Amino acid sequence: AGGRGQGAGVISSSFSSSPIVLREPGAGRLLQVVYPLPDANQPDVPALDVMDYIFTEGRNSRLYQALVESGLASEVTASVTSLRESGWYEILVTAGSKKDLKKIDSVLSRAIANVAEKGVTTEEVERAKTQLTADVILSNRDITSQAMRLGNDETTGGDYRYTDRYLAAVRLVKPTDVVAVINKYLTKEARTVGFFEPTQKQITGVGDKPDSAQTTENFSPGVPVLPSEVVKYLPPVDLATDTIAQVLPQEFKLTNGLRILLLPDHSTPTVTLSGYIQAGTEFDPDDRAGLAAFVADNLLNGTKSKDVLTIAKILAERGASLNFEVHREGVHIEGDSLAGDLPVILEILADVVKNSTFPAQELELHRQQTLTDLQLELDEPAEVARRIFVQSIYPKKHPLHTFPTEESLQQIQRQDVIDFKAKHYRPDTTVLALVGDFDIDKMRSLIKNEFGNWEASGQAPTLKYPPVSMPEKIVSVNPVLPGKAQAVTYMGYTGIKRYDPRFHAALVLNQILGGDTLSSRLGAEVRDRQGLSYGIYSYFQAGKNAGTFLIEMQTSPADTSQAIASTRQILQQIHQQGVTALEVETAKRTLISNYNVSLANPEELTDRILMNEVYGLDKVELHTFTDKLQKVTFEQVNQAARELLHPDQIVVVTAGPSVLAEKSIR
Repeated sequence: AGGRGQGAGVISSSFSSSPIVLREPGAGRLLQVVYPLPDANQPDVPALDVMDYIFTEGRNSRLYQALVESGLASEVTASVTSLRESGWYEILVTAGSKKDLKKIDSVLSRAIANVAEKGVTTEEVERAKTQLTADVILSNRDITSQAMRLGNDETTGGDYRYTDRYLAAVRLVKPTDVVAVINKYLTKEARTVGFFEPTQKQITGVGDKPDSAQTTENFSPGVPVLPSEVVKYLPPVDLATDTIAQVLPQEFKLTNGLRILLLPDHSTPTVTLSGYIQAGTEFDPDDRAGLAAFVADNLLNGTKSKDVLTIAKILAERGASLNFEVHREGVHIEGDSLAGDLPVILEILADVVKNSTFPAQELELHRQQTLTDLQLELDEPAEVARRIFVQSIYPKKHPLHTFPTEESLQQIQRQDVIDFKAKHYRPDTTVLALVGDFDIDKMRSLIKNEFGNWEASGQAPTLKYPPVSMPEKIVSVNPVLPGKAQAVTYMGYTGIKRYDPRFHAALVLNQILGGDTLSSRLGAEVRDRQGLSYGIYSYFQAGKNAGTFLIEMQTSPADTSQAIASTRQILQQIHQQGVTALEVETAKRTLISNYNVSLANPEELTDRILMNEVYGLDKVELHTFTDKLQKVTFEQVNQAARELLHPDQIVVVTAGPSVLAEKSIR
């Protein structure tokens, strides 16, 4: 559990009841427990999955109540893995601050034993079966997911119809079946336990989660494949605009300013909801950074008429989901359910945005969980690099410079949360988009009934970003994290807005530069030919305000300086010499194809509709986006390269082991 780089000290024992203990530099304490399970075709598998949902799915689950609600842990997750030959059940617990792993393990064991001895209720089993079935349906609504499901069923279960048989078996699971599999597989003798105990306190003062994950793949460098060679094996694609009329979302607006976009889709009996509230971290006060996230994360923790467990139970009984996630420019709302349960999601959503009460006990529990999460984030090179990268680009007092710290999180009071919510959660700064199996007229009526009395007073808060200048030279920073074997580097500077006329050309340019780690210039040269990076990508993050242009890579410490130098050389080459016409056409083909495929995913489609509205784009942008990509010219891409790539005015942040900064900027 908690593997961390090289030089780890491992203490093991010949007795299976003794934990494997890993001690090395790190942050939070971790507990991992693994039980061996049978192969995917064994009849116990459906009951094991139902057991897993009872143990860890939602606020009402057994292990969440025993470990997280008690304050012993900040998080508990688990998963059943069922393969062709065998499987396993894995439980991972992130300990609360200064909590003892042995005590947590004891409470975990008692919680499992208690279920084995006293059983589970019919209500728990039925709720778990509903959640499991809904999750399977909701996760298989687009063609990519369906293809992957069929492939997995055939390779793992030996039958492409495996999921159909599996769901039929899930419906038959009884409480006695759940108890039976716990007693059969989750025995003390069968389990393997691991502790991760950090030996050194990490640096503080750095933290938000990055938008992209750290890459940890292994590879063997080979000769890079040229785009001209790849094109030979691609099928012909007609990129011309489809002349058939394409359906657009219908928009209406309530008298309180709430905007709603509706797109019926009767292909599956499901509904997806996306929303946006202009209440992001850009409004965080410097001394209480993290306040916006506190509000968003605690909206579902109680209202005037429902406590946190009641809300969680209502959603869980229907296999529905509703989540709030804070970003820089706004809070994103995500929800999905079976079509018949959509009124419940809308009722809960309306209740929490209008009537959330933020109970003091839940806020304090959330504070401790957030402090533990921050401690873990500050031990991750990607997290640290991301934070220092952003703070190196945007000066103090800029809305993007502020990140949560332990001190700022401790400063947040309940009244701060109440005041922030009252000020920023308003119908006139909120957009909702729904796609799925519903009737337009009935949906309009339902939304008016739930949200029509949501009120706000005064003018909505606004924020003007000050201009940010490019760095005058190369800025190189190397925050050192003890005990890390790999380095994560972020390179870049302030970028463009979504409205920038160069936006579509920038997308094509980025696809050529680093949009794909396997076929891009950076991937082919830095990763494949030179073998310096495990993965390298570039992005233009464009929003209502100018975002960042960034390049992200993971390297070994010995290769970091050369990887940075090679990356700058490629930027310089494209800046001065441009790209080829063939690269432009190949990149456009890839972007257009990926976009069209993505719209088959209800979550992607709903999010596109939502963000087009947030950015003030016309509704037809949903279908004309590919036309605009297709119209990008070779000359426009090279013009964008000259204007947007600045290899000599760039911020370079490498987090992890110590790297000689002076070598990295040559």
